[in-house]
Amino acid sequence: MSSPKPGRRWQNLLVLALANMVDTAETGLVNALFPAIRAALHLNLEALGVFSAIGKVSRMVFGPLWSMAADRWSRKALMFLVTGVWGIFTVLAGLAQNETQLLLLYALGSVGTVAAEPLASSITADLFPERERGKAFGALRAIGGLGFVVLAPVVGLLSKSPDGWRLAMFLLGGLSMFSGVLILILFRDPGRGATDGLVQTDRVHLADLRELMGNRTLWFLALSLIFTTSPVMVSFAVTYLVDVRGFSNAEGTYVLAVFVCGYIGSSLLGGWLGDFAQARQGPLGRVRLMLIYLVGFAAMSYVCLQLPWPHWAFYPLFFAFGLLSAVGNPGSVMPLLSAAVKPQVRSSAFGFLFSLVHGASTAVLSLAVGWFGQTYGLPSTVFWLTTVAYGINSLIWLVALRWHPALFQPHGVD
Repeated sequence: MSSPKPGRRWQNLLVLALANMVDTAETGLVNALFPAIRAALHLNLEALGVFSAIGKVSRMVFGPLWSMAADRWSRKALMFLVTGVWGIFTVLAGLAQNETQLLLLYALGSVGTVAAEPLASSITADLFPERERGKAFGALRAIGGLGFVVLAPVVGLLSKSPDGWRLAMFLLGGLSMFSGVLILILFRDPGRGATDGLVQTDRVHLADLRELMGNRTLWFLALSLIFTTSPVMVSFAVTYLVDVRGFSNAEGTYVLAVFVCGYIGSSLLGGWLGDFAQARQGPLGRVRLMLIYLVGFAAMSYVCLQLPWPHWAFYPLFFAFGLLSAVGNPGSVMPLLSAAVKPQVRSSAFGFLFSLVHGASTAVLSLAVGWFGQTYGLPSTVFWLTTVAYGINSLIWLVALRWHPALFQPHGVD
């Protein structure tokens, strides 16, 4: 197949990014508003761990199922259903009157919101060739971060009202359904493997999935993602700032928004740096970039989360933290995975890696952080969750680069 026309592929990417942005915002809404929800429904800190874990478990169970369905049937139809129509459950969650109702409706909503990331990632790899995938993945993630920056002040203001969290859920659910309309009208699927010319059939077979499960690069990246704990850290960030550093719920949301501003720049910069490293040093350039990112993240997590800065200092520090935070995935992990597997199983690969493996590990960690944070305090818990975990992850990549560089060769290259 020929590559999609540049104009059309960027239009497609924008539609995918908007859908992914809204679903990501829906997933994190309870985390951002938890102090307000806690007061309204009389919850404790462990409930935040439960809510975070629900999203991660849904990601773990349903993300791979949606991904395999996308490798078998219409990706556009699935995107319309699970990133658009499914927003009704977020709207209904805004009507919950107690913890049980909120848990149930939030769980139902999370079944759909977990589909956007693996589906959008696999389609992005079909829109852009290998040499340009870093900037494409960076744009996909940056637009998601931009949505948070736009919505964060609104969510912060709503958190000041006793029922503001309900209005926030109505807003996000409505935006989700609107994104489904945009997919229906504007999105055109380029076809599986459109930039690779390797696909002879557009549907996945059982033999392809068996081959995928034997892919060593996939399993290495799975091991690495277990120690990529930033989603759990972000889930607890606002509550950490409120309980440990004395911020209000609204102020904590604003600090997180500043972090996400840095994240937007980091996504674009990381994608560009990854493509630059690929052009200079091949796939191993992306691996070296990942090493630098992991060491830097471990150091910044200690500086930003363990030291008692005055309130004003958290804004520039969290911006700098955010500016580093997203280099690894668009610049290294996502392009390496796209190149390492067959085009017709990319949705399944992204679903397995980011939904099943990362969903399972972050679900367990979310529950653990809720319990350990309640028992031993959030500062020490977050230290082990971020600084230590990212230090271990950097050692994993260093060992692979030194002794197993063949892990990072593209599919079909020995």
